[in-house]
Amino acid sequence: MRIAFPSTEKLGLDSPVYAHFGSAPYFVIVDADGGDVETVENKDLHHLHGNCQPLRALGGISVDAVVVGGIGRGALTKLNQEGIVAYRAVEGSVSENLALIKNDGLPRFNIDQTCQGHGRNGECIH
Repeated sequence: MRIAFPSTEKLGLDSPVYAHFGSAPYFVIVDADGGDVETVENKDLHHLHGNCQPLRALGGISVDAVVVGGIGRGALTKLNQEGIVAYRAVEGSVSENLALIKNDGLPRFNIDQTCQGHGRNGECIH
């Protein structure tokens, strides 16, 4: 399974998982089965609020899941339409969240848990 983890840093598995999908500068892409790790820039970083294009953000890289602290309704809907599952991250690194997802320790996002806006520091308002 290929998983995308939004992040503010390019530290591979040590990257902190970011609180919001659309405004993350980078995505750490992990092949949970093979162990490959790559970091890509968010190709849709400067979109208008509410107009996130998650597949463009990932630069066309195919993933099976996204693990993130928060995500907007539109982005979640678009990911789900493509068969991509979004999981709610815990505060911590990619490696910590990867271990949790491998053990079914992260819940799936549902539409009622999506971000309703942004706070002063870019954090999601739920």
